[in-house]
Amino acid sequence: MTSTARSLYDTVASETASIVIHRYSTSFGLASRLLGRDVRQHVENIYALVRLADEVVDGVAASASLSLPAITRLLDTLESETLEAIEVGYSTNLVVHAFALTARDVSFGAELVEPFFASMRADLTEVEHTPESFERYVYGSAEVVGLMCLAAFLHGHVIPDARRAALVDGARHLGAAFQKINFLRDLSADFAGLGRSYFPGVNVATFSEGAKSAILDDIDDDLRIARAVLHDLPPSSRRAVALAQGLFDELTTRLRSTPASVLAETRIRVPNPVKLRIAASAAAGRLPRQPPLHLAPGQPNHPPTKETV
Repeated sequence: MTSTARSLYDTVASETASIVIHRYSTSFGLASRLLGRDVRQHVENIYALVRLADEVVDGVAASASLSLPAITRLLDTLESETLEAIEVGYSTNLVVHAFALTARDVSFGAELVEPFFASMRADLTEVEHTPESFERYVYGSAEVVGLMCLAAFLHGHVIPDARRAALVDGARHLGAAFQKINFLRDLSADFAGLGRSYFPGVNVATFSEGAKSAILDDIDDDLRIARAVLHDLPPSSRRAVALAQGLFDELTTRLRSTPASVLAETRIRVPNPVKLRIAASAAAGRLPRQPPLHLAPGQPNHPPTKETV
């Protein structure tokens, strides 16, 4: 293949990945506009493959009336194609090819790809989780995606080891918060539509305020850890991550104010005007508020300070 033909194929693959993720997620499109051009395409390439795998597990493959063994084979094939594309630098699947371009460029591989597909595969067979399987699932389905994006954010930057380790920890916690928030807001749909109960020991039919508060306290801890390293991200990615943090904060506030009985039946969302307000704040360089500490009665809360990105 000539260099011109290869360049055209790479470009078309990346353009395909961008179309896929922007058509499936308006919130992603909002956040990606705040990414620097040097990282935006990489992040779009990553999330396009995530979307493709999700459609195999919970989307088009199931709606096509494929059997569980057939869906499993498709997912296994997608994983094999992805790993091979990272190794050789080419795939006939344009989304996989775009993902492989990013993986090769920013230097990640099977160590993140395999846990991701393991979690996708778990969705085909596991309807309830133990604490151990839940931890593995959240790592593979969300934390590794955060680590892939972090590799793109840091590509080309010289980062001291201690700072990099803190950023890795923050990326994992932000990914975990994102997944747990999705589980909580989709509690009813996952149980009624898919027969899944992700949170260990949580019975959707008897979902209580105590269970809701414990989950949200855990999410707030994740967000607090992620927020602590936001300033250490390069400017090219900081505002987009600030927007994600702001959206997650808003969702947790709405989830906390919604009765547990309502959450068990209704999906909570952030209205578009509120999303736009949070996006404008992030674009202006304002960090999301610090999630409030949930203190014992009578213990004072201190208001968050204003910071800029």
